[in-house]
This record gives sequence, C-alpha cells and structure tokens, in this order.
Amino acid sequence: MKRLLSLSLIALGTLVSADISTQEFLYKDARIMGMGAANTAVGGYSTSLFYNPAGLITIKKSHGYEVEVLGISASASQDMKTFVDDLDNAQTDQETIAVIKQHAGEVYNATVSNYSSLSRHTEDDLAFSIGLLAAVDINLMPHAYGGANGLLETHSRVYGGVFVGGAKKFEQIANGDLTVGVSVKYITQNSYEAGLDEAEVLQHKDDLATYIQDTYEVSNSGFGMDLGLLYEPYILKQWHPKIGLSVMNIGTLNFDDVYGVQPITFNMGISVAPEVSYVDSLVIAVDYVDITNEQQARVRNYNPYRFQDQYDSVSIEYNFMQHFRAGLSLGLFDNKWITTTLNAGLYQGAYTAGIDFQLTLLKLQFSTYQEQLGSTVGQLEDRRYVVGLGLGW
Repeated sequence: MKRLLSLSLIALGTLVSADISTQEFLYKDARIMGMGAANTAVGGYSTSLFYNPAGLITIKKSHGYEVEVLGISASASQDMKTFVDDLDNAQTDQETIAVIKQHAGEVYNATVSNYSSLSRHTEDDLAFSIGLLAAVDINLMPHAYGGANGLLETHSRVYGGVFVGGAKKFEQIANGDLTVGVSVKYITQNSYEAGLDEAEVLQHKDDLATYIQDTYEVSNSGFGMDLGLLYEPYILKQWHPKIGLSVMNIGTLNFDDVYGVQPITFNMGISVAPEVSYVDSLVIAVDYVDITNEQQARVRNYNPYRFQDQYDSVSIEYNFMQHFRAGLSLGLFDNKWITTTLNAGLYQGAYTAGIDFQLTLLKLQFSTYQEQLGSTVGQLEDRRYVVGLGLGW
C-alpha cells in the first residue's frame, strides 16, 4: 500500500473531491488564513499579490528590503494521517477496499508549497515585490460503492509560476490617499482528474502514479494580471480605515477547462487599525470576495471513456457565507529580533486561528481553517491545519 500512497510524492498531486470542488486559489498564506483570509484592505506581506496588489503599500518601510527564502508551507486535512495509516496497514485487496469504503464521504487534502520573494516599500511610497511559487495540491475523496464517481475521485495539480507586482500611493485624492496596484503572473501546471474505479485502483496499485500520469495528466500554462485599489480616507484617522478593491486573474488562466481554472474575480474589503496601548498593532478586517460569483465547481460529466476530459466547470450560486471573510490580527512584538502576531477570524462560516512568529532569520507560522467544498455551507467540509517554515529578513 505504500506504493499506492507514493502517488502524492511521485506525481506531485492527485486525489479528491466528490462532484464539487473549489479551485480558485494559487497560494494560501498561513498568516492570512489564520485571519480568516481577509486581506483585500489589509496587505502588509509579499503575498498580498494573491489578494490585492495595492496591499504591497502597507509593507513597513522600516523593514527595508524584505527577503523570504524557502518559505515552505504544508497543510493537511484533520484526519489525513488516519486515512494514510489505515491504507498503509492494509495487506490485501479486500482490506484496501474495506478501508476506502470505511472513509467514504470524507474529504482529504494535502498541500505543499514554497513561495520565495523579494519586496520593498520605499520612502517615495512606491512598493514592489517579485516572487516564485511552486505548489502541490493533493485532494482525495473515497466513495463507498464506486459508481459514476469511482472508488477514489481525483482533482489535483502540481503548479508554479512567477509573480511581479507594484503599488504606488497618491496623496490627497478625494479627501484621502489612494494606492493603485498592478501585478502580472505566469503559471504553468499539470492537473489530474479522474474517478478511479475499483479495477483501476487494484490493478495499478503498484504503479498507480505512473498510470495516472500516463492516463490523466493534462499540462497547461497561462498569463494573468491583477489590479487593485486601496483607499485611506482622512476621516477617523485614529482608526486608520482602509477600503480595498481588487480584480484578480485577468488573462488566460482558464487552462482549457481543467482543474485549476482561475476565474476573474471582483473582491472588496474594509479594515481598521486602531491604536491600542501595550501592543504593536491591531487590525480588524472584513472581505466579500468573488462579488459576481464567477467561481465554478468541477462536476463529473460521466464520460465512460478513460481519458482526461471527465469533468466540466459549471456555475453554482454559492451562498453569502462562502463569499464572506472576517479577521483580527494582534501584533504583540515587532523589532529586529522578534516578531509575534496572533490571528483569528471567520472563513466560509467557520472559525480560523493562527500565530506568526519570527526570531531573527527564522519564520514559523501555524493556522487552521475550514474549507467548504460543496455548493452550500455544511455540505462538504474539510478542517485543515497549516504549518509554515522559512528563512527571511
């Protein structure tokens, strides 16, 4: 059974979801996910490029050049280890099928990514960031009775790309400061989608990775551009309010309608950062993402033939909470020796929490959030835990 599980290492991505699965992300920063993924009107990190490029302007000038090297992040579903251990302990074909059926209806995810970047906010209120991303998105959902969705259903990918972005602040615009941000990106990916039936799983259990690569792998690439605004009104200055708007994924990131499609999304957010004694910072933010509901689900088209085109993207009217994000970030310390931030929030109707810790060059992050993979909150939930480790200064 270890060869069955080695698929995730050799193919760098393969198994999951039932009829529906979300796919509208390229990178989920552990720090931002701990804050409910509410970053459209916050920024402050090189990874703001994945939410609103105008947010680069809130990178602290005092940090000078910000360098993040080997920013490795790993996440997994709550019960992923139990499922892996059970499969590993299965000795016969019958035991393997029994384990898969025992875990039927659950959703399992494992993601590993590395985002390395160079960023700076200059004294002239110009900010820029350049980053490289490499990621593996592995998903897996077993089914009890096979059928049209197979015994193991797969929607996964291995992908990477280059990201370049900049932001410029203009003062005294409509009684406030207005920052305009732009970023461009090039993404290349291999995707894997299939409903593996019992015969496929058992017949190819010793070379399942090779089988899936040969049968279901689809390679694509595309360019994209993101636009963002960040407005800081001159009212309630003690609260430091901000309003953010972003348009993400303009370009050719539909990848010929395979898993990994990045739709054009319109997003908005507001945040406040009141000054509080005895702490370094306090930020409260609320986002409403994908305003026009462009995100699509992957649905099996029940093609009886064994080749890549088994799934289609379909429009689904997601409910309000699946678009809603809210978060709070409490910075305890921020100096050249140590930085510590506590995060909490609400993401797709469920709680999030996290901690960001940096000691000189070493960076550690931990967060948890719950992904909603169905068309409504509660239909198909997956609690995930994220650990980040990196070097930076």
